[in-house]
Amino acid sequence: MEKYNTSDIPKSSRIPRLVEHLYAEMPKIESARARLLTESYQQTEGEPIIQRRAKAFAHILHHLPIVIREEELIVGSSTLAPRSCQTFPEFSYQWLEDELDTVAGRSADPFFIKEETKEELRQIHQYWKGRTTSELATSYMAPEAIRGIEHNIFTPGNYFYNGVGHVTVKYWEVLNIGFEGIMAKAKAELAQCNVGDGDYARKSRFLEAVIISCQAAMDYAARYAELAQQMAEKCTDPDRKQELLAIADNCSRVPAKGAESFYQACQSFWFVQLLIQIESSGHSISPGRFDQYMYPYYKKDVEAGKITREAAQELIDCIWVKLNDLNKCRDAVSAEGFAGYSLFQNLIVGGQNKDGEDVTNDLSFMCIQASMHVNLPQPSLSIRVWNGSPHDLLIKAAELTRTGIGLPAYYNDEVIIPALMNRGLTLEDAREYNIIGCVEPQKAGKTEGWHDAAFFNMCRPLELVFSQGMDKGEMVGVPTKDISEMHSFEDFYDAYKQQMDYCISLMVNADNAIDVAHGERCPLPFLSSMIDDCIKKGKSTQEGGAVYNFTGPQGFGIANMADSLYAIRKLVFEEKQFTLGELKEALIWNYGKGLDQQSVQDLAQGILKEAENAGRQVDEKMTEAVVQSVLSMKLSKEKISRYEEIRNKILEVPKFGNDIPEVDYFARDVAYTYTRPIQQYSNPRGGSFHAGLYPVSANVPLGGQTGATPDGRYAHTPVADGVSPSAGKDVNGPTAAATSVSRLDHFIVSNGTLFNQKFHPSALSGREGLEKFVALIRTFFDQKGMHMQFNVVSRETLLDAQAHPENYKHLVVRVAGYSALFTTLSRSLQDDIIRRTEQGF
Repeated sequence: MEKYNTSDIPKSSRIPRLVEHLYAEMPKIESARARLLTESYQQTEGEPIIQRRAKAFAHILHHLPIVIREEELIVGSSTLAPRSCQTFPEFSYQWLEDELDTVAGRSADPFFIKEETKEELRQIHQYWKGRTTSELATSYMAPEAIRGIEHNIFTPGNYFYNGVGHVTVKYWEVLNIGFEGIMAKAKAELAQCNVGDGDYARKSRFLEAVIISCQAAMDYAARYAELAQQMAEKCTDPDRKQELLAIADNCSRVPAKGAESFYQACQSFWFVQLLIQIESSGHSISPGRFDQYMYPYYKKDVEAGKITREAAQELIDCIWVKLNDLNKCRDAVSAEGFAGYSLFQNLIVGGQNKDGEDVTNDLSFMCIQASMHVNLPQPSLSIRVWNGSPHDLLIKAAELTRTGIGLPAYYNDEVIIPALMNRGLTLEDAREYNIIGCVEPQKAGKTEGWHDAAFFNMCRPLELVFSQGMDKGEMVGVPTKDISEMHSFEDFYDAYKQQMDYCISLMVNADNAIDVAHGERCPLPFLSSMIDDCIKKGKSTQEGGAVYNFTGPQGFGIANMADSLYAIRKLVFEEKQFTLGELKEALIWNYGKGLDQQSVQDLAQGILKEAENAGRQVDEKMTEAVVQSVLSMKLSKEKISRYEEIRNKILEVPKFGNDIPEVDYFARDVAYTYTRPIQQYSNPRGGSFHAGLYPVSANVPLGGQTGATPDGRYAHTPVADGVSPSAGKDVNGPTAAATSVSRLDHFIVSNGTLFNQKFHPSALSGREGLEKFVALIRTFFDQKGMHMQFNVVSRETLLDAQAHPENYKHLVVRVAGYSALFTTLSRSLQDDIIRRTEQGF
């Protein structure tokens, strides 16, 4: 008998109808949660915040409108309309208030909103002025950190305006003992508390909040059991009637009690996944090792003849559809950075157990099959790879990659496990890691990782080197040497490191301020009930209740920085082709292209700020005069020619991504300017900072806020994504690019790295194409690379999809650490994907 079953399972006819229904209309913004939350808060003024949060959660779950969608087998939705969202004013609301009239027409992730909903939200928002986490976080931030955000050195907007999320809870515990069992644990811990204990006040209230929250989750499921029963009584279709009765039976048992069947386990899983995202707006609630904790229920039912493989596959497919029903509205700027309506729900298969044994099973293959069946962006499917991974599993994964959906992403056990141990995880916990959100590793059920805590643009400190820390008339960095006083590359590189160190410290300050604000104003008792050791410590995850507490902001622009600094060393200091002064001029004038609108605004703003600092009154007349003066500035033909010559010389210099050891090891050193300094910092939860090198898709909008760089990149264009070579610069084939990326120190980047590659579909055709593709992954991982992900789609297809989006409604592509429907992306992000080098074997 096989250890696992590799055979394909036909797709249920139900699945295409569920998908079609899901995408029939534009997603909507609904106001029920915000109204119910506010009602509860108004009733609990003066109570401990942890209890206010629990009571608000209960009030929401007792009154939030519920719906069972047509043909669903797995039920539970946060909204009445498919793919729609609720709002979360306790974190922030002003951005939504400002965008209520524009959110339906924006280019990235638009949402329809009714006029009456707008008016209701405006009324609700009046209560929240001065009460949000974002306002409290701002009050905690150092002024210079706020200035760093305003000048686009970094952005912590993810948690500044939203919940944290980025977690995998103990799904397996809910499947096993239900929320009754978790409540019993909390009650037992509460019974051991003594009123004279120093932490009694805080701990007892937290444990009571856990009990309230768990009871609310059970009450919510009971509402669905009642609704399904009512619908069954009125249903005239005998087949659907039986399905509704089965739904009612499931919801009357789970998640209150332990699951007794695979079907109940699927329903229980979904309630957990849904309810976490009703409690808080944090995204990247990642199911983790679904094939592991669901397998005992599947195996038991199959062996007992209670379920067929085909029926089990349909249930998994239904969960996959439901994962795409969840949605979130972000502010317009963040929507550009996270374009594609993604919630980054990462689900991973394969890999090892705590004893180092491979645990691939039948469900590992069925999860891959489910992504083939639904052909949707969620879940963000991943696969763990090590030298014990079955070849059949990798071939199955490669077949999914070949569909062009951008799934799965591939992760290397043999780098990630030691990287996590280096951060203090035990060997057993590190071996059981899963991936959160885009590319971030953590141990499920024990970690508050704060992954994705900020985006740090490594190119901006380089701009500060040329300006001695000034930006738009303000001191943003530190006053390093004038470039005329830099007589060696070491002088220049040291100045860059000084700017980096200072800017990193500002980002840490901003992150920690936001961290404190979440702990004070939005602790999450329901989420915390499923994370060790919150119940034992009597603390929420937001207050340090988890076993492992990290903060993981990510840097991006590695390739731009490596190529820029290498070019400066070679052309300025070694070959003396031009001076730093000439390069500075070329960058200001965008290599002869002149000042674009953004550059005009930036330069004028700097002049006006300097005038203001000198005591001059800046009024509308003066502002207009300065803008017109900047607009009138012209370049001579000689200057334009010289700046173009400088750029051409830069473009001729070898670039990262082509298996050139001298360049690659220089890139490794440049990466250390971000990954090493950040390790020295700690967070308010008693944990440490650790680095990630990935941008989600923020390399596009944040590149739009960045001037020209010394690698030949024009101003306000995308910077490189993750640890990938700059688009179009890796010209020596996929293996050369992979070898270059592997030379970075992935072991130190324990918050994850991201390596994108794009292949023409012909490269993966036939069995031979699949075998070559798997060999590429094995080779990269043997060289100690951490992560790989792929687009398999032709340039011609993407260009046609831009021109005729109505013909490509279901075209899914890999964006960054996630996949999305191509036609839902902003034009700039679509262009960035098209620009990536198209590889072949």
